[in-house]
Amino acid sequence: MELERARKSRTIPRPGGRILADALVAQGIDHVFEVPGESYLDVLDGLYAVRERLQLITCRFEAGAVNMAEAFGKLKGRPAAAMVTRGPGACHGAIGVHIAMQDSTPLLLFIGQIPSDQRDRDAFQEIDYRRMFGPVAKWVTEIDHARRIPEIVAHAADVAMSGRPGPVVIALPEDMQREVVEVPDIGPAPIALPLPDPAALERLSLLLARARKPIALIGGSRWSEKGRAALATFLTRHDVPVAVGFRRQALYDGKLENFVGDLGVGPDPALVAKAKEADLVLAIGTRLGEASTQGYTLFDTAGGVAIVHVYPVAEEIGRVFRPALGIVSELNAFAEAAAALEAPRIAWHGWTRELRALRETGRVVPDYAGPLNLGHVMRDLEGLLEPDAIITTDAGNCATWAPRFINFSDRQRYIGPCNGAMGYSVPAAVAAKIAFPERMVVAIVGDGGFLMTGQEIATAFHHGVAPIVLVFNNQMYGTIRMHQERQFPGRVSGTGLTNPDFARLIEAFGGHGETVAETAQFAPAFRRAAASGRPAVIELVTNPEQITTRATIAELRAAAKPAKAQPNLRRVQVATRGAKAKKKR
Repeated sequence: MELERARKSRTIPRPGGRILADALVAQGIDHVFEVPGESYLDVLDGLYAVRERLQLITCRFEAGAVNMAEAFGKLKGRPAAAMVTRGPGACHGAIGVHIAMQDSTPLLLFIGQIPSDQRDRDAFQEIDYRRMFGPVAKWVTEIDHARRIPEIVAHAADVAMSGRPGPVVIALPEDMQREVVEVPDIGPAPIALPLPDPAALERLSLLLARARKPIALIGGSRWSEKGRAALATFLTRHDVPVAVGFRRQALYDGKLENFVGDLGVGPDPALVAKAKEADLVLAIGTRLGEASTQGYTLFDTAGGVAIVHVYPVAEEIGRVFRPALGIVSELNAFAEAAAALEAPRIAWHGWTRELRALRETGRVVPDYAGPLNLGHVMRDLEGLLEPDAIITTDAGNCATWAPRFINFSDRQRYIGPCNGAMGYSVPAAVAAKIAFPERMVVAIVGDGGFLMTGQEIATAFHHGVAPIVLVFNNQMYGTIRMHQERQFPGRVSGTGLTNPDFARLIEAFGGHGETVAETAQFAPAFRRAAASGRPAVIELVTNPEQITTRATIAELRAAAKPAKAQPNLRRVQVATRGAKAKKKR
């Protein structure tokens, strides 16, 4: 059928804009998130022609559009496309490319480009995208001839999804979009995936048989439902304690008795200490990056602790930590092969129970000061979430509350920006609700992050979807204030915020708004928001003093070293002038 369609298309002259739209459909891409621009009007016209097969999502800001496409790719395991205009549009959208690269998410970003005959003249909004995006994308290219559109789009989709997934950036000169040619469409190609070496699996079994304190650290992207189930089978059969990497809670069922928490930003210090006691580390899918290894301090980089590193590409294995065993494999394929391994005589049942007990102890809610206890709010939220709910999170300290107090179940998804980008959660929630309109979607975001891309709630109204947004309002850039208090205690500079009434803001859009100032108010407010059927914002009026889940501002100040005395510049200047005067005399 595809071949017949391709043959027919050879005889139909089409402009480049239409060829591009057909190329996206041919690759199975069914969502495009965009902010329109005059630099790709012909593509927009081409997308109109395929509107029955591809949904065009009109967004309010390029950063929001690319974040939506990235979140779609995270949840679906295949790329959506984002489209932005040249120059400023590309610059605004660049943050989403950085997220996709560091988070290993498949993404295609198309950028309108100046006409080909205007290159290198510093034309209106001209940028060399190969130079701009080269360090933050898997591949950057520009399509000079319409005839090559099907070829390049097909290859871009392959690059985005193969090996370590990531973003591909494609520039589209205006004149190329108008060029009329006869060219066949190209469908997706089956690609053989790297499978684990049987000898490596035997070596893995031997290392497990010798272990006394193993721990698994899970990360990566493009995990399938079948692959995650196989991973759980392998790790539960072997009773290995499982920690997830930074913002990878979606990968493992937190209700299982061998789930022991997360190793990311703001982890349980008790878990960090225990991880350092491990004699075998199963690093499956994780890059063993800075966040998940506590600044590369969690394990011995020279290989003092046996590490089995499983990753889809060889370049990441041994990049920082020398492994005892490296396994190059597609992650789902590894999980299925590992699930078939016979468990050795396990000597670490007590170790696993100890780590699980630490996890549950860490979930006990402290008696935080103030009328709104965010720990209890998170425990309430755990019971209010539907079994297949999707939770999106922003960067910042607001993102540490849910991982500490909620054990997400197998069918739930928790996604966030592993590169720590603010302004992610609201666009991601809108995209999640567009991708899965039947599922509950809840966004967790701080007051700072909400006012970066919170306008994308308008996109939710425009496309008829209704996420629930929890705004943690402490009237500050909380993470930066935390670091500020640690390094310069009491010297508050540049981190305070003035906010609107968030509940009234969503009401101005026509949504459901509530303000929660006491713990007991949260659960009823959440139920009303969920029942409203409209985009909703629940503002959580938090205690600014409780800067993290584990510390107050007063405690940070008490623990910090006194700030270095600032020199009196006027005295220094006067003294310098006096010395010069004496020298002249």
